[in-house]
Parts: sequence; C-alpha cells; structure tokens
Amino acid sequence: QVQLVESGGGLVQAGGSLRLSCAASGNIQSINTMDWYRQAPGKQRDLVATITSGGNSNYADSVKGRFTISRDNAKKTVYLQMNSLKPEDTAVYYCSANIKTYNTWYRDYWGQGTQVTVSS
Repeated sequence: QVQLVESGGGLVQAGGSLRLSCAASGNIQSINTMDWYRQAPGKQRDLVATITSGGNSNYADSVKGRFTISRDNAKKTVYLQMNSLKPEDTAVYYCSANIKTYNTWYRDYWGQGTQVTVSS
C-alpha cells in the first residue's frame, strides 16, 4: 500500500511564503515524476509544477519565478517552496506521484490535500 502525506499548508498574508512537503511511503520500488496540483473552490484541479526523478522541472505560467519544486529521492519526498504568494494562489494543494511498487507497475497516487489560504 502506498501513501502520500502532505504538510505545510496554512494561512499567510499576500507577499508571504510557505513550503509544502509531501512524503511517500509504503511498498515503493521506484518513483517517476512527482507533481503538485491545486484546486480552488468551484474550479478544476490544475497542475502547478512537476519534477522528474532526474530533477528536471516545469511550472504553470501563473507560478513561474515564484514557486520552486524540489525532491529528495532518498526521503521519497517532494517539496513546493512558494514565495510572493497572492490571494489567487488560495486553493487546496495536492501532491501526486507516479510510483512502481514491488507488486504493481507504475501508476499515479494522490495525497489528501493541504489548504493554502492567502489573505490580501
């Protein structure tokens, strides 16, 4: 069984920073890409940032230059450093990872989500 557990969300003023973490655990053999998504109320879930096992990253245009995704492969953890936060960044943030276990081929797993609220 694989679990992704996010942490680090909260309430912050506009211009502030937060760092999200997402740790994977379980019967994991290999992790491919790791991603952060977000979903604001009444809107679809959108990709924010993605990082490959080799460390290559991509970002949504709306967060480029403000957010940084990173990962620690030994800890099976992905991070999202969010700076210069804006009220429009308010959303539930979800991590996702493409994982191969010792019993199954690669498939996507999701965390439970963490709320980020940016006040103006």
